[in-house]
Amino acid sequence: MGAPQAIVLFLILLQTCKTAAQHEEWKSATATYTNETNGSIIIEGACGYGDLHRATYGKYSAGLSTMLFNRGSTCGACFELRCVDHILWCRPGSPSVILTATDFCPPNYGLSSDYGGWCNFPKEHFEMSEAAFVEIAERRADLVPVQYRRVKCERRGGLRFTVSGSSHFYQVLVTNVGLDGEVIAVKVKGSKTGWIPMARNWGQNWQSNVNLTGQPLSFEVTTSNRKTLTSYNVAPANWQFGQIYEGKQF
Repeated sequence: MGAPQAIVLFLILLQTCKTAAQHEEWKSATATYTNETNGSIIIEGACGYGDLHRATYGKYSAGLSTMLFNRGSTCGACFELRCVDHILWCRPGSPSVILTATDFCPPNYGLSSDYGGWCNFPKEHFEMSEAAFVEIAERRADLVPVQYRRVKCERRGGLRFTVSGSSHFYQVLVTNVGLDGEVIAVKVKGSKTGWIPMARNWGQNWQSNVNLTGQPLSFEVTTSNRKTLTSYNVAPANWQFGQIYEGKQF
């Protein structure tokens, strides 16, 4: 093999390794769907996102069993799912969908894990919207075997910060997080303060007891892959509770 051919082969192998490294290996789980009037899950859920259409996740949202939910730290992460090993229920060719973790599927130990207790520990299970479920399986199916893997989250626009609370209790909901999607740390900075670490309240709601009224706000967000993004002066000095402010994107 000549030098040019060897270089081309090396570049192909390098690209293959990079592509493989972007995604985890496929793992086995199960999936069901919940009946919603408009075909998607719009309830607030255990991650605190509120209206999931407003949070941009819409029908491609999922509730995760205890094993996958990890006490809420997985909120915002993206999973690729495909139905497998069921000739009657799986769509031909096993098409896949990308879902965002937005809720917790609680266990029901009064039922068998094979019949109704699908989210019982240590089962790995996804509760999908009906609209997303029918993209990979027949609607008539109650429970289907699936394969899943973590993937990068593709988002439009920047990170979104929803501010709530009062002058003595300041809370921020972080949504529309790209790449890893799973936020593990948030800091806030006013024009009169240094960087203040925020504590996780629940889901992806982060809180601080510092009064930042009248100061423009900057945010520093760290995801589980240890990447940190800083968005300066996201909210103006006259920011209001209940408003959504947009920052940079990973």
